[in-house]
Amino acid sequence: MGTPLGRGTVDRLLEATVVGSFSRLGPLVRQHSNDWSDVTSMVGRTVLVTGATSGLGRAAAARFLQLGANVVAVGRNESALEELRREGGEQLLAWRFDLSDLDDVDRLAHQAKHLNRLDVILHNAGALLGSYTTTPQGLETTFAVHVLAPYAMTRVLGRSDAARERRVIFMTSGGMYTQRFDLATLEATREGYRGTTAYARAKRAQVVLVAALQDREPVGGRRFYAVHPGWAATPGVASSLPAFNVLTRPLLRTPDQGADGAVWLAATDPAPVGGGLWLDREQRPVHRTKKTVTADPKADGASLVSYLDARLAELGF
Repeated sequence: MGTPLGRGTVDRLLEATVVGSFSRLGPLVRQHSNDWSDVTSMVGRTVLVTGATSGLGRAAAARFLQLGANVVAVGRNESALEELRREGGEQLLAWRFDLSDLDDVDRLAHQAKHLNRLDVILHNAGALLGSYTTTPQGLETTFAVHVLAPYAMTRVLGRSDAARERRVIFMTSGGMYTQRFDLATLEATREGYRGTTAYARAKRAQVVLVAALQDREPVGGRRFYAVHPGWAATPGVASSLPAFNVLTRPLLRTPDQGADGAVWLAATDPAPVGGGLWLDREQRPVHRTKKTVTADPKADGASLVSYLDARLAELGF
């Protein structure tokens, strides 16, 4: 008989294929071959989750509640927020804010500053749009929701005593592997607009931003993570990518499987090293093909942060 494949070998074989790694096969195999243990209790911790009313955000919020955490669930749908209030009881606060409106983002961040504590922020809110749209501030919506809004929130809360536990998690997407970071094309324009491209570029920018924020953080400060859920069956995928949803339905992860990586990063102790991209409880390469590699990743991150600071300054933030 041959020697059984070790943990690293099985994981590398899965990661070498998109379908094996991103589909529901990934967590089904890895939880056994990588010997996943139950995540630790989060009793006494507070987690803020944006985009918490459906899909990955709702699944993550439910998991945090099960682990004993106090949850601040942020979303736009008031009826869904009310349902969360009933389910979460005293452990949950449900706040209605629109992450596509920077005025709302600013109000949300300053309201969060007054929490007794805030241990984890999960930037999960997202938008994959079929046509070019702008926010009340005139920003392209995909860029605003995925990049500028979470950066603005993180910047405000980074100056606050509320950011005590210091884990900031960006829910990105495997779609970012299709795009090379290019600051000049990050904010999509109306001409030739493609929602999937704008989305993938914004998700690539999140990964660049996480690395840059970690580089700037002092020793002992916050830990920043990008995590992607693989291919998960969510209302967003069904409405935004109907053909993909139909073709891959048997392979799609459940929302709970998709949210597991973010929950693990938030809950596990000690906190994993920050600044990287994660999938299924392991740090992953940020590139799968050479065409997305840039000459100077650190310069990319520095230019992105400077650009976001300048955009916020232009808007009076």
